[in-house]
Amino acid sequence: MSEAYHIVSDGSCDLPPEVAAEKNVSVVPFYVSFDEEHYQKEIVEIGVREFYQQMVDNPKVYPKTSMASVQDYADVFLPFVKENIPVICICITAKFSGSVQSAANARDLLLEEYPKAQIAVIDSTVDTVLQGLYVLEAVRMRESGMGYQETVARLEEIKETGRIFFTVGNIEYLKHGGRIGKVASVAGSVLGIRPIITLKQGEIFASGIGRSRKGTVYKTIDLLLNYLKEQKANVSDYSICLGYGYDREEAQRFREDLIAAIRNNGYGEADIPLYQIGAAIGVHTGPYPLGIGIIKKSI
Repeated sequence: MSEAYHIVSDGSCDLPPEVAAEKNVSVVPFYVSFDEEHYQKEIVEIGVREFYQQMVDNPKVYPKTSMASVQDYADVFLPFVKENIPVICICITAKFSGSVQSAANARDLLLEEYPKAQIAVIDSTVDTVLQGLYVLEAVRMRESGMGYQETVARLEEIKETGRIFFTVGNIEYLKHGGRIGKVASVAGSVLGIRPIITLKQGEIFASGIGRSRKGTVYKTIDLLLNYLKEQKANVSDYSICLGYGYDREEAQRFREDLIAAIRNNGYGEADIPLYQIGAAIGVHTGPYPLGIGIIKKSI
């Protein structure tokens, strides 16, 4: 353990395991259950693909997730605390989960025994693949040689720039997951309506509706382009990714069109990785979420 500081996130970050391993990021998994009795650790005990396959095969079953426990976080933090390596822990927005509180409680418990421990717990105010981008910005700063405190401060500065523009197959999972909020007032209960949703500063907001899958999916590109225009942004100053659920082929086609739209609107070439949305968010979106995450680069 020779690193300047270690980066931890919860399972909502949806970084592919190989990326997390390559970037030396520890991920504390969420738990998922299809019967509210037996919970499995995502990725460790149930793969993301298997999770979505169960949803597709059992459309009337609405799975649930449970956040990582205080002990789960303490077990991850402790080896680094013992080596006097500072920790930066980036968690899903507190408005969606108590994960950040579990991490903070674990930090406080460890501080009783190791009062010199340095553990910064950050509410990312985002989730899923956008949280993954945010974590990778922390990695970027660490790789550049930026110090622990400076990295924490910069992470706090850039998180308000994060946006997710996305749609879902239908609103039933949002209803069951209690995430319908402001979307309900727009989509209502009209048969076949699909919402277009923006996530910013920890909350979801309705950004339109549509009947066709293609129509709602491609409206997310318009939302991204409008955001870039509002920010008077150079796309090279932002990290962008695409998140999908069950249908990777649809996501690959959409990524090609997204890259073309960014180029054709004068923003240049964009490198857009494709990440699968995990169970922590998939239980609320259903098996067919598709959307775009964007956040300002840290350096």
